[in-house]
Amino acid sequence: MRHLAVYMMLVLGGNASPSAEDVTKALSSVGIEADEARLSQLIAEMEGKDLNEVMEAGKKKLASLGGGGGGGAPAAGGAAGGAAAEAVEEKKEEEEEEVDMGGGMDMFGGGEGGDY
Repeated sequence: MRHLAVYMMLVLGGNASPSAEDVTKALSSVGIEADEARLSQLIAEMEGKDLNEVMEAGKKKLASLGGGGGGGAPAAGGAAGGAAAEAVEEKKEEEEEEVDMGGGMDMFGGGEGGDY
């Protein structure tokens, strides 16, 4: 995925057809080592193709799948519903617990001494 992301950024930056070396150089500039096998596959699949056309074709394929926002999870039945409600209540209680800063507020001038 990172190879494709860098490939796309290079195209957006003006390089219409980035090479494997271009992608490798961009990845190494941020300390990431390229996976040569995956990069070679990406370059081979993109050879002679326009990125914008490939993306447009992909959007059409996604549109044919339908989808939408979804309606959420179906309602749980009988006993399962009770267990789910308990789990939600338990989670809410955990979230509402106060976090002990362990004196961490002192570094912002809330404690004694110090000229911060």
